[in-house]
Amino acid sequence: MSDPRITSSIFTRGAVDLSALRSPAPTPAPAKAGPPAGAPGGAVGAISVIDVTEATFQSEVLERSLTTPVIVDFWAEWCEPCKQLSPVLERLAVEGGGAWVLAKVDVDANPRIAQMFRVQGIPMVYAVVGGQPIDAFSGVVPEAQLRQWIQAVLKAGGVSVAAPEDPRLDEADDALMSGDLDAAERAYRKILAESPTDAAAEAGLAQVGLARRVAGADPQAALTAAATAPDDVDAQLLAADIEVLSGMAEQAYQRLVGLVRRTAGDDRDKVRQHLVGLFAIAGPEDPAVAAARRALASALF
Repeated sequence: MSDPRITSSIFTRGAVDLSALRSPAPTPAPAKAGPPAGAPGGAVGAISVIDVTEATFQSEVLERSLTTPVIVDFWAEWCEPCKQLSPVLERLAVEGGGAWVLAKVDVDANPRIAQMFRVQGIPMVYAVVGGQPIDAFSGVVPEAQLRQWIQAVLKAGGVSVAAPEDPRLDEADDALMSGDLDAAERAYRKILAESPTDAAAEAGLAQVGLARRVAGADPQAALTAAATAPDDVDAQLLAADIEVLSGMAEQAYQRLVGLVRRTAGDDRDKVRQHLVGLFAIAGPEDPAVAAARRALASALF
């Protein structure tokens, strides 16, 4: 699968010639609508999934893509991997509520379309925006990666939509909130195994570590101990954890940046790693984290 960020490729350079498919089309084939109003996916009648033939390709894919991103799924009845990928694509299309349309092309019934798209194996999925293919991937990919790719396609098509909630994160967050740290850790690690850059899962895993470190600690006693022993690394780390949990993250960052300046060797690296772990809880977009990162860099170099 290509990088989920839309990049220059043979598709954007017009190497796929679709001119032969641009012909007057008869009445479009029936489309599958989204769920009823109030259900996940949108309002009544929102077109989500369409079975496309050569006769309807121009109107249902090329012309429709001028206003709505279209994702084309090349499949066949005999293709076992297609039976894994296609249902996921259909579910995500309905979930999208009309933000994009899934066009399904049976390669056995429509060989010319497959030939025009240079399909050499299936499943093969293309994104069509503004009448041209802009990106593609082949084979079965994890749902989390597929969601990222679709979001990138929507962005390229100028569609602004909120990312759908991830049920895996809901499960992990519920375990964390209920105090089942082992289950929460397993759930967050599973997400990161599938999506290594998932910031929400990284933050959740960091919160699990924080919860374990402060378990059984007396907050006031921890802060008092840190105040009386400014060079006690373990005491300062625990005090910083307490401050983060108490909503005083900036104070915690300042505490540890100062400790980095006063330590060296293994102690310094221990403090640095601990501080970076606290950064993960808030996320890189937090202004306090950005400022603390600059202060940390200054302390280190």
